[in-house]
Amino acid sequence: MYKKFLVIKLRHIGDVLLTTPVFKTLKENLPNSFIAALVNKGTEAVLEKNPYIDQIITYDREIKKLPAFKRYIDEIRFLRNIKKIGFDTTIDLTGGDRAAVISYFSGAKTRIGIKSKGFFGKKHLYTRIFEINGHKHTLLQNLEVLEKIGLKIGKPELFLNVTEDEKTLAKNLIFPRHSEPHLCHSEQMRGIPSSNKKIIHIHPTSRWLFKCWKDEYMAEVIKWLISNGHRVVLTSSADERELKKIESILSYIPSCHYEPFGYSQDGSSIINLAGKLTLRQLIAVAALCDIYFGIDTAPMHIAAALGKPVVALFGPSGAFHWGPWDNEAVENPYSQKNGIQRFGKNIVIQRNWSCIPCGQDGCGGSKISKCLFDIKPDEVIEILKTVLSGNIQ
Repeated sequence: MYKKFLVIKLRHIGDVLLTTPVFKTLKENLPNSFIAALVNKGTEAVLEKNPYIDQIITYDREIKKLPAFKRYIDEIRFLRNIKKIGFDTTIDLTGGDRAAVISYFSGAKTRIGIKSKGFFGKKHLYTRIFEINGHKHTLLQNLEVLEKIGLKIGKPELFLNVTEDEKTLAKNLIFPRHSEPHLCHSEQMRGIPSSNKKIIHIHPTSRWLFKCWKDEYMAEVIKWLISNGHRVVLTSSADERELKKIESILSYIPSCHYEPFGYSQDGSSIINLAGKLTLRQLIAVAALCDIYFGIDTAPMHIAAALGKPVVALFGPSGAFHWGPWDNEAVENPYSQKNGIQRFGKNIVIQRNWSCIPCGQDGCGGSKISKCLFDIKPDEVIEILKTVLSGNIQ
């Protein structure tokens, strides 16, 4: 019987987070088993402090940039280190060629994979290979693999842990002058009760520009939020293109909106943490925010895993594959091909055009998705009003 598992997911942050129900299911079915995760370096933070994972192994993709001989040596060393651990079972949820090779050279007698394209003979690197229902949400596709090997599947739930120390550090970033929020003078002037003031986490950027909304549209929503007494926490990666996008968004917000609406160090109600956070810090900041608004990217999945209401803008991607998950929801997730959809407390805003989802990098490879740009700020604000009031049906 299975005793020592290696679960392989060599993808991006959101993809890795969506595998967390797999680890819980394995431990619940086989409580005495040893479970390791193999993920790309830079994605492991979403698995840290997970009680269902005994070891996290990272693969450094920078190896691929090394000179041929050095790369060969490092690849062999990596495979030998994997084999030394003595896994008896590998579960490859990646579907890529590299993961298949690692699975084979791990020395595991049972090597489970999913049917996917690749080099000739790839399927022979596995001992068991399954065809998965590609119309399901990615989280459910991951669990289907376990179901096919005879394991009992409980309630599908994402798992993301945040320590109190991490929350304290995040609180100091959001409230640098005060340990606890208070009713500021401008709110009293406008008669906004402190209980109605929310902290909105906005992540408007992605390494894939075709997932991004118009900068001026994002600025319009931010202006509306802060003018109604809410605090906005802006995040992005440290990538130069993403930081320029944040700069562009803020350029559309007049300086008058930086007057003391909130409690940040500069007296504004916009806290710009773009490019300043590690992944663990971003997770902690997301845990302290009340709502996530932004595009289809990893922080969206992080907020959803933390149980925060999510309002997400979707363009070429399918929500039925990648929509924000709600652990508490009882209905089927994102049953429509496209359009505005709700799953629990989460809302995906998407056009219902026949070409969606196309999965392309913008219309005609332009890096600009017309379906996203067709969504207007007023439409988004009306939906945010519903979420902010707590009247999601």
